[in-house]
Order: sequence, then structure tokens, then C-alpha cells
Amino acid sequence: MSRSTFDYFCERLRSTLSREETCLRQPITVQKRVGVGVYWLATGACYRTIANLFGIAKSTVCSIVHEGFPQCGGAVDGSHIPIIAPEDNHAEYFNRKGWHSVLLQGVVDHRFTNIYAGWPGSVHDARVLRNSHVYSLAERGELFPPEIMGVQVPIMQLGDPAYPLRSWLLKGYCDTGTLTVEQKYFNERHSRDRMTVECAFGRLKGRWRCLAKRLDVDVSLVPTIISACCTLHNVCEMHGESYEEAGGTVPQVERWAEGGGFVDVQPARVREALTQLFVSQR
Repeated sequence: MSRSTFDYFCERLRSTLSREETCLRQPITVQKRVGVGVYWLATGACYRTIANLFGIAKSTVCSIVHEGFPQCGGAVDGSHIPIIAPEDNHAEYFNRKGWHSVLLQGVVDHRFTNIYAGWPGSVHDARVLRNSHVYSLAERGELFPPEIMGVQVPIMQLGDPAYPLRSWLLKGYCDTGTLTVEQKYFNERHSRDRMTVECAFGRLKGRWRCLAKRLDVDVSLVPTIISACCTLHNVCEMHGESYEEAGGTVPQVERWAEGGGFVDVQPARVREALTQLFVSQR
């Protein structure tokens, strides 16, 4: 990140990270505290390495890293963040790809507008969604509906097949080999726009490499670290910071089959109305 963005973070966090001077020692500056935190999130380097780089004790690095940063429709998706296996209930964190993780659910336009992190990696995306704040808001009908092709179509989010079909959450038609040309075209449009969230997760993990490797911290701290990365990422995006593709491979999210258990007729009508709209615009 540029110096100006770094200074922006320091000013926003000054009241939180400033420490009183004592007769025994000078406090670590806000700039150094932010630098340590950002460096760890961006690289995932071990505490000893960072301690040597910044000229502070290993225990001090650990303390600074654990302080975290303030928390801060579109497309919605889940992404697995690798962690060390916790001592308690470790099987719950073992995902279908064969490693331990915590789930990050993100709602994205070009930045993360809503995040929900902390569920064990074995949990289905649809269950995470049902327990998230964004689900509660949408189910209360706090999204205003315009009309398309004679059907009330609310502002909505786009999701993949793992999620349920709701009036505020639209997914593509399930391809069983019998889709019409119009339905296939809808799926193409839907998939193209939903890629926003996939790209955002890729940029998030590429910029903050600690999320692309195993987080060697207690599982209770993982949601705070994920939230800090998302907040920092949004500010970097707002400030137009340059971004380079990650050189290594990032673990891919296991895609689930249909997220089910919901019966709601209106979303099918909404999807059909949008399908007809798209066809009429071709």
C-alpha cells in the first residue's frame, strides 16, 4: 500500500492504538503497531521473523497482532480460511476438501459490503447464510421492490447453487439437461455478474496472504483477523491501491450441491420475469 493509505490507517486507529508513556519505557508508536499488524496480515510471517524486522520482542508482536482492527446488495458467497485444528471439536472444522477451516461469507459489489465469519468449515453455506445478519434483514423485507414484467422484483443478491432461492437471493436454474435456451442465457448473465464475489475473494486472499495459508492462532481470534483483512482490503480498494496477482495457489472452496429446505414460489416468478427481460433485450 502507498504511504498515504498507511498514514490514513494510522490516523483512524490512533485513539485505539496509542499507549501512555511511563517512567519505565517509551510506548511503541502507532505507526509501528500498524506496520506490524499490516505486515503480518499481508504475509502471514511468523512472529519471530516480524520481531526481528521491527526490532521488538516476539511476545510484543503477538500482542499487537491480536489487537485487530475495527469492523466495518451484491453477490454472496463463502470462502474457506485455513486454520490449525483446534483442540476442541476439531472435526467440525474439517471441510470437504480435507483441511481445517473457518468460513467467511461475503456480500460484494466491488468491495465487501457485508461479512460474516467464524463458522466451522464443515458447515454448509446455506446454514451460514440462514444464521447471518444479512439474512435476517432481507427476510424482514427491508429491501424495496420495483416491478419487472408485471412481477415485483426486490433489490437482491446473487448466489451460487449452494444457497436457497429467495426473493432477495437469486441463483441460476439447476441444469438437469432440460433447460431452455432462454434459461441457459439467464444462467450465463447470472454467472457473469456473480463472478464479482469470486474475484473479490481472490483479491482479498492475494493482498492479505495470511488468509491463504494456515492461520496459526487460536480459532476464537480467526473472525477478528478475517474482519480486519476485509476492512483493510476495502480501504485499499477505495484508495486505488495497486494489486498484484498472488504467485501461489489459494485453496479452492468446495462447491456444494443445491442448498435446500426452502419453499418459496415468488422467487421462481422473479427469476422467470428476469429471464424474459434478458431475452427481450438481446
